[in-house]
Amino acid sequence: MKNPKANTNDTPSNEFKLFLGLELGKKQWKLCFSDGDKIRFRSVQGGNAKAVIEEIELCKRKFKMPLNTPVWSCFEAGRDGFWLHRYLEQSDIFNKVFDSSSIEVNRRSKQTKTDKVDAEKLVRLLMRIVLWGESKVCAVVRVPTEEQEAQMRTGRERERLVKERVSHLVRIRSLLKLKGIEVGGIKKLDFRKLLDPMSNPLPEEMIVEMEHERDRMKLAEEQIKEVENVQKQTTSEEENLSEVSAKVVKLMSLRGIGPQTAWVLAHEFFWRKFKNRKEVGACAGLTGCPYDSGEMRKEQGISKAGSRRVRTCCVEMAWNWVRFQPESNLTQWFKERCGAKPTSRTKRIGIVAMARKLLIALWKYIEQDQMPEGAI
Repeated sequence: MKNPKANTNDTPSNEFKLFLGLELGKKQWKLCFSDGDKIRFRSVQGGNAKAVIEEIELCKRKFKMPLNTPVWSCFEAGRDGFWLHRYLEQSDIFNKVFDSSSIEVNRRSKQTKTDKVDAEKLVRLLMRIVLWGESKVCAVVRVPTEEQEAQMRTGRERERLVKERVSHLVRIRSLLKLKGIEVGGIKKLDFRKLLDPMSNPLPEEMIVEMEHERDRMKLAEEQIKEVENVQKQTTSEEENLSEVSAKVVKLMSLRGIGPQTAWVLAHEFFWRKFKNRKEVGACAGLTGCPYDSGEMRKEQGISKAGSRRVRTCCVEMAWNWVRFQPESNLTQWFKERCGAKPTSRTKRIGIVAMARKLLIALWKYIEQDQMPEGAI
């Protein structure tokens, strides 16, 4: 928005708005300012949020804007998390975090790709959202509070520890397979007594390596138990339950939903507020993506947007629901859809649709106390 003339007083005007797009790099942040007419590029050291505020004040003077002109900023969600968003909000700056996968891109095979170009694209998208109200031009991320973000760490740590434990177990079995040995339990296994010393003893280096792998596996198991104890303590204090912990307990009351599934759904998904069932399915990435153009009609599968962790949990939960809730309406719908003699491919396709329906039913159960029909 072009400024008619210089105005240095502190009286805000609706004619003045300053827009800022930030391209966040590891060593350098590229800043693109605009007043709707002019463009100004600046660079600051990566991670220096105070320098961003100083550049904003300097840009107001360069553009001859009032000192209290409202500022709108944006950046892409990524490895930097949301600390910068909270810092900007505390500095009275209206900030938006964009989903990078929803940003428009040029379809040409060769295109210019620089931090400067990306920053300018971000600020132009921001102006379209703020000035012209194009809310669907780009997906805006719902930023969790610091407390909600901190509560996600426990479940994610357990997920990483479980993967680490499995990797150590697979490594030990792979090493033993090199010598033609098949074993079951490995926790109390003495690798030095596996083979007859007179035939083909295990090399000393291999034994040491497997013992190290076993020790790290035991450490991972101990830490998994510690994390699970923290989860139990969080959900066992009925009087001091937080809002999210209450959702965990409520989900666990349904047969077929265990503590880890309830924990992931409550802390990774249901902390958000949804307006309708379409938002629930779209946020989990379980909605279809048809390709219907001219005479070509093709189903491309689900969108796979949002968290892969939540989507995997929903599919696993759907299989458990079919097993432990055989009399529920959702299970009956799944059986009718797959037919009398379903193939493995038919069931794999149907379980995704089942997962979406079940997730919507659980959302209604949590927010509206509407029990899934036929559920125990």
